[in-house]
Amino acid sequence: MKKVEETIDVAVPVRAAYEQWTRFESFPRFMSGVESVTRLSDTTNHWVTKVGGVEREFDTEIVDQEPDDRIAWRSIDGKSHAGIIRFSPLDANHTHVKVHFEWAPETLVEKAGAALQVDEMQVTADLNKFKEFIESRGIEGR
Repeated sequence: MKKVEETIDVAVPVRAAYEQWTRFESFPRFMSGVESVTRLSDTTNHWVTKVGGVEREFDTEIVDQEPDDRIAWRSIDGKSHAGIIRFSPLDANHTHVKVHFEWAPETLVEKAGAALQVDEMQVTADLNKFKEFIESRGIEGR
């Protein structure tokens, strides 16, 4: 299993950061490689990703969720993928976001990318895009 952990501070209240992150359908706007996320139920989502020319589809289940604090998920269709996002208020208008996830690279391209820490670089880039995305909106959903 490959583990990735990254953090970023965003200049929005914790509620705005959390609420935006729970709008999974918006992930393609700030996550490279995510083609689409479709909500199947309150706790399950269907993902389509394309990374390094490899397209994948998988379903995830939210296994722990505490508003304005955390969202934890795991894959439910045989793919090894799980993680947690934590939101910590720094003050009334700033939030610390911590991403931790684990996954099992399968293809040669994925294994090479994991060995070269491409996934860490991608998570950092995606968190920076999330920061830009949410800060440019001011509040979630606008």
